[in-house]
Amino acid sequence: MGRNTRKRRTPLAAKAIAASAALALGGGGLIWANFYASAHESNNQAWGGNQTKAATAQVATISCPDVGQKLMHVPYSARQGVATELANLDKQITEAYTRLASTRNAQASDPSFVQNAIVGPLKDKRTATIDRIRIDIQRVGGSFNNALSQLAACTTQAANQTTAGGQQNNGGQQQNNGGQQQGNNNGGQQQGNNGGQGGDGPAAADFVDITKVAPNVQGKPQNSGNASTGTFITRCGVNANQNHNSDNVIVAPGVTNGAHHVHDYVGNQKVNAFSSNQTFLQGGTSCQNRNDLSAYYWPVIREQDGTQEKDANADGGGKDLNVGKILVAQQAQIKYVGNPSSKVVAMPQFLRIITGDAKAFVNGTANANAHWSCTGFENKVQLTTQYPICPQGSKVVRSFAFQSCWDGVNIDSANHRTHVAFADPASGVCPNGFKAIPQLTMRLVYNVPQPVVQADGTVKNAYAVDGFPEELHKPITDHDDFISVTNGGLANRIANCINNGQKCA
Repeated sequence: MGRNTRKRRTPLAAKAIAASAALALGGGGLIWANFYASAHESNNQAWGGNQTKAATAQVATISCPDVGQKLMHVPYSARQGVATELANLDKQITEAYTRLASTRNAQASDPSFVQNAIVGPLKDKRTATIDRIRIDIQRVGGSFNNALSQLAACTTQAANQTTAGGQQNNGGQQQNNGGQQQGNNNGGQQQGNNGGQGGDGPAAADFVDITKVAPNVQGKPQNSGNASTGTFITRCGVNANQNHNSDNVIVAPGVTNGAHHVHDYVGNQKVNAFSSNQTFLQGGTSCQNRNDLSAYYWPVIREQDGTQEKDANADGGGKDLNVGKILVAQQAQIKYVGNPSSKVVAMPQFLRIITGDAKAFVNGTANANAHWSCTGFENKVQLTTQYPICPQGSKVVRSFAFQSCWDGVNIDSANHRTHVAFADPASGVCPNGFKAIPQLTMRLVYNVPQPVVQADGTVKNAYAVDGFPEELHKPITDHDDFISVTNGGLANRIANCINNGQKCA
């Protein structure tokens, strides 16, 4: 099957993206945040409690082609070197964005400043890094697609431009946002509140009152006679012990702060940039089932209340513009479910899966798989490009449904995507050449203060997911990571439970 088929999302994800994109574009709102002057400017106060405001700026962020997602074939012996260089590309973008955010006065006085001082030098650095990737691949006899060299140039995005979701067909789902984007219908020149993120989002347009959103959740495919209908729940806690780091062992092994944002970890307790398969087997687990050594991890949510978190001056935290109080989920349900069209095969040891895209704001929606909702609304409304404002007594819910089809051979791939795929949303059938595996689903519930979008465009009680700073803390960038590690035949027991239609825990 073609790549588009392999990227096909669950019906819930596809519907949520279309409807949420319509929300963000409806009522005069903007998906792209109107960008504040940086906290580093002398005329801007970095911490303004939970109602930060600052000077306006036209350029919002930097958008660079994602080289890693274009890599289809990297020889195994070159993967470490290539991963290191891909992490260098991420670091270069972050550094360029930080410079963009800290030089607003210079940009205002010199129209060529951004191109000459930021974007141009960034292209030169990226050109050299992509060439090192070519050398790493060719040195071990691999083939390098020279078209990748054309991905060095980056662009800037203004506040009223959009990559993520702007071209989605909304299927008639455009909805009124109940006034939750007030203060943003202004041609991209007036900013909503950034709630303590030092000029890096979220903005008013990133929030919507969920009670004003029309239902957008589709039904699931009908089960066939060969369906695998069981479920297996593993209880691994909520990371109450605050096991955090900003590494990214799947995408950037061996690179400290490869994620540029902080993760919550449950399950395996020895996950960092330098972990190996052997490390995972020795890592211990937070799961009640001691045979479940799998790594389950996701970016933290922070309350934008001006709190100086313990990582306020650290990589992944304040140094990467992720600020505010880290919130611990009140519930973290990890459940494996079956396939509506077939039996499942056991997950292979050390299988890696990333669902969603941490760079979906600039990359677009091809790999986006974020779901935001509220308790009491999950079966009716799922949001992708906005954070929900939940009614009193309701809590914020993040949910994830991972790719559930495996190529039967590889535990990872060069771009960490093509070895797994989503089943067809209408039938549940896997692409040709792929096998159904237990689908990992996760549900995270948070108690957050209710955000309030005020008449002047500020947001009181804002919250946001950690991310790469150039992604402006957009909800569409939410993602989840998983490495399957089991002992004692657990992988087979999970598959058998699901295939036999049982409810196991």
